[in-house]
Amino acid sequence: MARRRLGFWSRFAVCLVKPPLIALTKRDWRGWEHIPADGGVILAVNHVSHADPFTTAHYVYDSGRWPQFLGKESVFRIPLAGKILYWCRQIPVHRGTADAVKALDAAVAAVRAGGAIVIYPEGTTTKEPDLWPMRGKTGVARLALATGAPVIPIATWGPEKIFDPRTKKIRLMPKIPVSLWAGPPVDLSKWAGAEPSATVLNEMTDAVMIRLRDLLAEIRGGQAPPIWSPGGGDAAADQAVTAAADKPARPDAASKDGAR
Repeated sequence: MARRRLGFWSRFAVCLVKPPLIALTKRDWRGWEHIPADGGVILAVNHVSHADPFTTAHYVYDSGRWPQFLGKESVFRIPLAGKILYWCRQIPVHRGTADAVKALDAAVAAVRAGGAIVIYPEGTTTKEPDLWPMRGKTGVARLALATGAPVIPIATWGPEKIFDPRTKKIRLMPKIPVSLWAGPPVDLSKWAGAEPSATVLNEMTDAVMIRLRDLLAEIRGGQAPPIWSPGGGDAAADQAVTAAADKPARPDAASKDGAR
């Protein structure tokens, strides 16, 4: 939903989080024109650091939307902070339990109510050694199939300078460069109306991750590596992903820059 409909706790969170981020970061923000001003939308973001939910929330908020994150349920059990997250309409994910489907149901309801849902398709911070995106999980594809909402890729780079997940080092210095660039909606039209089979879900997820990787390459410069998998076989897998993204799913299937 648009942020003009915020309640007390959401505004409280903004007042608590935004001023330190303004001091801490030097922002290169682009692509707000790709984020719809109203209506349900899925914002797919690469995950480079435990700091990037804060910078992503800042970016989405200043685009004019209220971000609703899918986050680990354990975070919602932190005293007081967890309650504030609930009151700010964030969505807990019960990983590895029978309640995991409830997160998808809540996300579907939020999108249909006009929300801007932020999802990390990787499900955790990337384990790729140079922090490029790794192969994603299928939650973003399931949400897109269930709602038909556009999937907007948002690539981020820079939060790893605040907290590097590889070294666990925190750096709290003013004006750390942080980039967030949104791109046009990922073209998932060839899978519209398809049944959520494993093949369809994996192909859709890979299409999203390839777009995120390529958008991140624009920020970082140079050539992006193949999509990385913890099990290895990157180059062959990336070729298969690209081929899948270029073929129909079914036989009948046919920058606003800114810093605030």
